[in-house]
Amino acid sequence: MNTKAVDAIANAVLYEGYMLYPYRASSVKNRQRFNFGVLYPESYSEAQSGADACSMQTEFLVEGACLSSLEVRVRFLKLVDRSVRELRTSQPDGRISFESVPLLEVGGKRFVPWQEAVECEVTVPACNLNKLSAAPLRWDFAFPSQEGTEPLRDASNKIVGMIIRKGESVQGTVEVSAMHAGDQLLKVQVRVNNLTPFDGHTSRDEALAQSLVSAHVLLGVADGQFVSLLEPPENLKDLASGCQNVGAWPVLVGNAEERDTMLASPIILYDYPQIAPESPGDLFDGTEIDEILALRILTMTEDEKREMRSTDDRARKMLERTESLPMEHLMKLHGTLRELRSLKEETP
Repeated sequence: MNTKAVDAIANAVLYEGYMLYPYRASSVKNRQRFNFGVLYPESYSEAQSGADACSMQTEFLVEGACLSSLEVRVRFLKLVDRSVRELRTSQPDGRISFESVPLLEVGGKRFVPWQEAVECEVTVPACNLNKLSAAPLRWDFAFPSQEGTEPLRDASNKIVGMIIRKGESVQGTVEVSAMHAGDQLLKVQVRVNNLTPFDGHTSRDEALAQSLVSAHVLLGVADGQFVSLLEPPENLKDLASGCQNVGAWPVLVGNAEERDTMLASPIILYDYPQIAPESPGDLFDGTEIDEILALRILTMTEDEKREMRSTDDRARKMLERTESLPMEHLMKLHGTLRELRSLKEETP
């Protein structure tokens, strides 16, 4: 799998909607996040009558022979709840206690509660497509819960607060199957299921803590080629239109001359999508224009920038990157002429 050619696109999909302008925890749009590619625990999905998906399915065509093999990588974010606690009392026996607070300022820095995220990846061993047509593959995965603490110290090195990070466990399966659809042609199906045990009557935020967020699938084929579902050959159009994709949109990625890598994205893309070379970095919103977001960030007040820094480390780095952009780079964001095409005169 040509991972280098697709990493930029895959990461843009992974963090789409992670945080939106104005990039602060207090903004309404950042209080209910992650609308793309969320696979909730199965019991929560059932409690919502299936309105919130617990699985995704992608189907595609592969032109291959007896030696063709398929690589499958499932990538998603797992949320980590970050709470902030302040030192309140010191007990007579020397013990101390902490109380959760919505904001704590230490040494000129502000700390607020937030849902951070860690990247997770499930790699399914490469499987021969002919063998898959005879025996489907089920690959179970699990990521355990974790909890950590980070003391906050004042100028005198005295502990005045604590950051608590807690991530719940998630588990699920990847199911891969194939069927012969013609001479040296196979139709392949990949399903990702969230099977995390969960009390289906709790809130969406609690369900998100045990969800696969921004889930997508990277696919690679050796000794074979994927068929574009957007622009299939004439003789394969009917088969391509019969592929059932639920919560996934498979497109070719990488070098435009190659058909060995595919991305099944929760966001609608075209074949061979690219990140504009002028883009200075991720803004977590691929539907926006870099110039507009960069200029909006630069017009924030100092208080707004302070909140942006305290919300998330990725937001802090985004702010620092944007503030350090030279004027000539900002001008490049204003517009670029990619290519000129001649207009053909229509004949009556």
